[in-house]
Amino acid sequence: MQAVTLFIAILVSLSVMLLRPARAFAVYVITLLAYPTFLVVRVDPLDISASRIVVAVLLLRCLLSSELRENFEWCRLDTWVTFSAIVAVAVPLISWHQPLMKVLENRSGFLMDTFLAYLAARFYITDRTAMITAVKWIGISLVPLALLGVIESYTGWQPFAAMGQYCPWHPVVGTPNLRLGWYRAVGPFGHPIMFGAAFVLFLPFVYSLRHEHGYWRPLAYLLSGAAVIGALSSMSSGPWIMVIIMIACLALERYKRWVKPLLVFFVISCIVVEIISNRTLHHVIASYANPIGGASWHRAKLIDLAIGNFGEWWLVGYGGRDPGWGPSLGMTWTDIPNAYIVEGVRLGMLGVIALCSVLAVAVLSLVRMYRSARDYVLRSWYWAMVSLIIVLIISFTSCAFFGQTATLFYCNLGIIGSSTKFVIKDSSLANRVRTYRNRRFSQIGL
Repeated sequence: MQAVTLFIAILVSLSVMLLRPARAFAVYVITLLAYPTFLVVRVDPLDISASRIVVAVLLLRCLLSSELRENFEWCRLDTWVTFSAIVAVAVPLISWHQPLMKVLENRSGFLMDTFLAYLAARFYITDRTAMITAVKWIGISLVPLALLGVIESYTGWQPFAAMGQYCPWHPVVGTPNLRLGWYRAVGPFGHPIMFGAAFVLFLPFVYSLRHEHGYWRPLAYLLSGAAVIGALSSMSSGPWIMVIIMIACLALERYKRWVKPLLVFFVISCIVVEIISNRTLHHVIASYANPIGGASWHRAKLIDLAIGNFGEWWLVGYGGRDPGWGPSLGMTWTDIPNAYIVEGVRLGMLGVIALCSVLAVAVLSLVRMYRSARDYVLRSWYWAMVSLIIVLIISFTSCAFFGQTATLFYCNLGIIGSSTKFVIKDSSLANRVRTYRNRRFSQIGL
């Protein structure tokens, strides 16, 4: 499989060097969606996935292209994503109880999968046209992926799962899991939650294509339906809850006056439940936010353990080791499906603060751009992106991204970072058009 992975990496790398920037970025994202990151090229001691090779080529193209570099403008989200990357490297170098070279190897791979993916999106998505072009390509690629999810869910045949035997660090061939009479689809992601979440990450983008002209309007609804079906085929509560919240957020765009009352109602409800219930709030929520079964008690217990052991991990985490909470969870090791706790266990409170800051800055930047925009189509795009971040803020309490899904998350952050400049560019274009029209009118005496 190493030869196959290398061939695919070379083929995709040549494509991203030749295609226009927006399409090149779309091809990189499609590679993430279609090819497992657990299939790597082994260059001892490094494991290099196809997506890492492609993102390196994308950034090399940036170094060779003055046009791509000149279109880049620093934004506030860039600062916080960079801060998050620094924390993710600095804390392990200081505190992880592993050989230095192993830590450097681990963190360099992490940066290629996250920070470099973010930079690729920032450099290659330069305006609205580029974003829409990339979303169109990605949206179409979701259709065969959703079809694969349906086939896996119905038949239990999982072609990519069989390739797990070639994974160098954890060779295994997974067996299909049943839930409610359906198999849990995993696709190229190796895990049903990651597979379903990947569709939700692009659902608001493909739904926003309904504002495009021609056949893209009806096609946007078909692509959105494919994204929903793909997420549901995972048969996991996490993606299902994400889909439900996402649809609710997107629907609220037509009923904006309900947003504040709903927020007030939510806060009051949380206070009332905390007072009248004989259980803590997160236990009550975990009990009911579980539409198709799953280990909701596990997620609630993790929060208890994180709070109870706060003094052990708040400074620098557990030094890259298992926190030892497994026996309390009925396990031999600690499975942590909570992104905030994962950051705390690995990096301490500084990691939690970095993640929360990135999400908060993304929301605040999008809200500010939404209020500044005058074009209703652009405002709709901003609403969709805010909906995505809100869904992630909530879903991170019950799942933590890894593999391709983590990289796709940073690609989306990069698109959001680029979109914060769309209002400025559109306003500048409008001013130039207005100036030109005024000059022409003055020349003809109007």
